[in-house]
Amino acid sequence: MEERMIEFLQAYGGAAYFLSLACNVAISVLGVVPSAFLTAANLTVFGFWPGFWVSFAGEALGAVVSFVLYRKGLRRWSETTWLSHPKVKPLLHASGKEAFGLIFALRLLPFVPSGVVTFVAAIGRTSFLVFAAASSLGKLPALWMEAYAVHQFLEAAWAGKLMLAVASIILLWFVWRKIGQKAAG
Repeated sequence: MEERMIEFLQAYGGAAYFLSLACNVAISVLGVVPSAFLTAANLTVFGFWPGFWVSFAGEALGAVVSFVLYRKGLRRWSETTWLSHPKVKPLLHASGKEAFGLIFALRLLPFVPSGVVTFVAAIGRTSFLVFAAASSLGKLPALWMEAYAVHQFLEAAWAGKLMLAVASIILLWFVWRKIGQKAAG
């Protein structure tokens, strides 16, 4: 998918910046599609720092657009069962500095789905300005780490990529096994 995105962006020259932003907004609105392939394409097409800033602008813009759309269209879902989960309630009921701190912290954690944070903040009490500031500031270090990791992966020789793939498969197997044990026990 990354290769196709690279070809797509390269085919449009100067408009590639705007197309990348549009793709990031679409990914954010969908809420479940990882954006790492787009970050990799941006780094390849634009270079490290320009690619980083295009990715950052796209993710920040995407989060804000998603927040507005979710707030307008999905607020009625605020009564669903999973929103009563104890780990979701703090963000759902937070506002002001508390909401800022929670959103900022959750954006720093790479394993917390961005779409879930945006959705819960949008249907909760978080104001637009608090969300936009906390989300964007929290994405800066998180995206820098992602961009650096992707850049190192792209620069690695095939042997390094093979070792990383094997390590990932082994880690995935251990996680899968642990989940299976919890489900059985």
